[in-house]
Amino acid sequence: MYLGIDLGTSEVKVLLLAGDGGVIGTAGTPFTVSRPKPRWSEQNPLDWWEGTRATLFKLREKFPNEFAQVRGIGLSGQMHGAVLLDLYDNTDGI
Repeated sequence: MYLGIDLGTSEVKVLLLAGDGGVIGTAGTPFTVSRPKPRWSEQNPLDWWEGTRATLFKLREKFPNEFAQVRGIGLSGQMHGAVLLDLYDNTDGI
C-alpha cells in the first residue's frame, strides 16, 4: 500500500493505492483562501497541517487494514508559495 498526498491551494487530497496501482480509496479536506487586499492571497500553514491530518484520519477510518500496510508516501504541493516565518521574539527583552 502507498499514500499519495497532494497539498493544493484549495484542498488537500490523499490517495491510497495498492501495490499493483489500483486505487483503494481517496479523501480530501478543502481550504479557504483569505484575500485581504486586491491581488493578495493568504493561507495559514497550520490549516495545511490540520487538513492533512484530518484527511489521513478519514482515510484510515474507512480502510484501517489497508492503511496499516502503507509502505511509502508520495507528496506533491503547491508551487510558488512563500511561507514566511516571524523569527523575532521579544519575550526575552532582546
